[in-house]
Amino acid sequence: MTIAVLATTTLEEFLKLPYIDESPAWEYINGGAVPKPMGGGKHSLLQKRLVAVIDGVGSNYEAFPELRCSFGNRSVVPDVVVVATHQLPLDENGDIASTGIEFAPPWVIEILSPDQSQTKVTGNILYCLRNGSQMGWLIDPSERSVLVYQRDRLPDLLAGADVLPVLSGITLTLCVDEVFAWLQRRN
Repeated sequence: MTIAVLATTTLEEFLKLPYIDESPAWEYINGGAVPKPMGGGKHSLLQKRLVAVIDGVGSNYEAFPELRCSFGNRSVVPDVVVVATHQLPLDENGDIASTGIEFAPPWVIEILSPDQSQTKVTGNILYCLRNGSQMGWLIDPSERSVLVYQRDRLPDLLAGADVLPVLSGITLTLCVDEVFAWLQRRN
């Protein structure tokens, strides 16, 4: 698969492009605009369930699918970001702003799509961690595993009954098998 990369000069120029939030969303990485691959059924279902489960535990955090995060010299659109409610930007009416966030989210979750580069996705997670994120998950549906990235430590490869770590302040116990059980359908 060939991916178009449009060279732009600055992040500010990129953020003014009219199509960056159309489907698929575009990301700004290393001075270029790159379309994010479409996820498909497994990807969409995992994304939907993760947002619901994280939001369902009643913490001071909220989960958002496909929220634009522009900070440093990148603008990325992770599959799920988890943000403290006090960090959410508000518009003049007190509503959540429609522009996304301008900081690294505390927790970023990516779900690997079949046509997506694991190296590129890992690079985005590492960039987030270097710029303030506390945790990143890279979920690989084909391997039924989750790579967990945390600042100042090596990544953990979790599978099966391994319990996934979450942000401090979120009361959630979830193992890798439970995540992938969401994909199963019985006739």
